[in-house]
This record gives sequence, structure tokens and C-alpha cells, in this order.
Amino acid sequence: MAASSKRARKSAQKASEAATSLRSNPYVQRLIEDDELRDNLRDAVEAARDAYARIANGKGPAKAIIEDKKVHKDLRTAAESLREASDQLRGKRRKSRLGRLILIALIGAAIALVLSEDIRKALLDKLFGAEEEFEYASTTSPAPETAATKS
Repeated sequence: MAASSKRARKSAQKASEAATSLRSNPYVQRLIEDDELRDNLRDAVEAARDAYARIANGKGPAKAIIEDKKVHKDLRTAAESLREASDQLRGKRRKSRLGRLILIALIGAAIALVLSEDIRKALLDKLFGAEEEFEYASTTSPAPETAATKS
């Protein structure tokens, strides 16, 4: 009995040391603290599980991988979630390039409007319709003078 309690104490001490070393690991800390990271990992596992279930449905894995669009979608989702989780673990945040692209496009459009009269005219024509250029010519003849106006 004494031998088994010694082994139990040694195992408990090793488990305690392992837990202590895990707590100091920055990756484990980030996994504990970051909700978004856990969500990405959960999404990846669920998508991979769904893809595996569709592949193992009896049609044959090769046919399912090649032809099944849902398997493609699940595998793509799993890969994207794992990529995002990997970036988050390494401390990289995915920067939204769409916002930067929109900002650059707006600045470029504003500069083009300021510098080019043709672009301004084209934009105004699109917004308010083309300007009609015409010369005014009266279609009525002058009123004849009457006797009442002469007096």
C-alpha cells in the first residue's frame, strides 16, 4: 500500500508541475483569456466534424470530397477558422483592408473631382441630368400697338 501511495504522490506532484508550467505558457493564457480565439477553434472543430460526417456517409470519400459542395464549404470554414485562430495565437490581428481601401478610394475620388472639370461635369450630369444648352428665341410676335395704348 505504501508503494501505491508514493506513486500517487509522485503522479500528483508531476501533474501539479505540468499545470504550473501550462499556466505560465503564453499560448495557454491567450486561449484562456480570448473568447474570439475559443470561438474560432470551436467553429473549426464543428466544421471539420460536419465535413467528416458527410465524407463518411457511405458514398465514398473520394466522391464526397470531389463533388459535395457542402463538404467544400465545411472544409473552407474549418481552414479559415484555424487560420484566424493561428493568427490570434501568434498575436497577429487581421487588419481590415476593406476600410483602408474605401478610404483611399474616397480620397482619390475627391482629388479627381477637384482637379478635373470633365469629371465634375460628368458627375453632375449623372446626378442631376444633362444640362440643356439652348438659345432663347421668342416664338411670339410683338403685340400690335392699339389706339388705346397710343393715347
